[in-house]
Amino acid sequence: MNQRSFASAEYAMKKKRTRREKFLADMERVVPWSRLIAVIEPLYPTRGRVGRQPIGVPRMLRMYCLQQWYGLADEALEDALYDSQALRDFVGIDLSHESVPDATTLLKFRRLLLDNDLTKALFEEINAHLAEQGLLMRAGTIVDATIIAAPSSTKNAGNARDPEMHQTKKGNTWHFGLKAHIGVDAESGLVHTVIATAANVNDVTQAGALLHGEETAAFGDAGYRGVHKREEAQGPKWHVAMQPGKRRQLDLTRKWARLLEKAEQLKASIRAKVEHPFHVIKNLFRHKKTRYKGLAKNEAQLFSLFGLANLVIAKRSLLVAHGRGAS
Repeated sequence: MNQRSFASAEYAMKKKRTRREKFLADMERVVPWSRLIAVIEPLYPTRGRVGRQPIGVPRMLRMYCLQQWYGLADEALEDALYDSQALRDFVGIDLSHESVPDATTLLKFRRLLLDNDLTKALFEEINAHLAEQGLLMRAGTIVDATIIAAPSSTKNAGNARDPEMHQTKKGNTWHFGLKAHIGVDAESGLVHTVIATAANVNDVTQAGALLHGEETAAFGDAGYRGVHKREEAQGPKWHVAMQPGKRRQLDLTRKWARLLEKAEQLKASIRAKVEHPFHVIKNLFRHKKTRYKGLAKNEAQLFSLFGLANLVIAKRSLLVAHGRGAS
């Protein structure tokens, strides 16, 4: 067993435990590493080839997760690993014996995941793990979508914006990019379905595809009105929010209007759970802008982001299941 470097030993003796260290320690416990590694390994390059040997799947998967959690580009992650002892400990790198895998190595790993549709497979494996823990129910689904901005500048080699992204108007503001459509479990708030489209695609057109088929009830905001008439969205009973303008016009001095307002408040309290995954990927994981060109690459990343977001949302329950409370 390799001895620890002086820097690593000194770091381990410090008194304060940072928020980053706490988060990484929790993720070490809640991520089903062996299951995710088993998904990737059959398609990963094996040892024995001429030249530099491939880095193992466990280390590359940890690096990939760090990239998603902290919103880092390949080169930025390489630099961060050199800068942070906490990140190196999480990945399992000791600079006294080895160097940090370079940005090109991580790029090739990401391409492997993309080319083999493995990010979706990882997302499904995470959800299978959560279902086995009793955290994914099947009775209800909440549907919603959020806009993720893409670079609108034409100051690039092709003098053009990404042709697969489009602009849409929300309120009085125009946005250019894509939409992340998600289906969320109404009980736990965990994401079970992810779809990426251009930003100008109407939310209601994707509602049917966001259902898993076993729910008895479905919930959506006012943007999904008329969804119950769509053939592909048949099955559950839809509970769609009233248009804000009509809701403001309710005469609350009348009993029927007060009952209707209470019903809207109840629907809103259920729909609120769909905002948590968006908060995690946009504010905690810092994914407010697309990192790649084209819908395919960005959708692949969304599967990774929402899969990891599910683990963050379910963290407290998973830690309890592992024998201790969340830190």
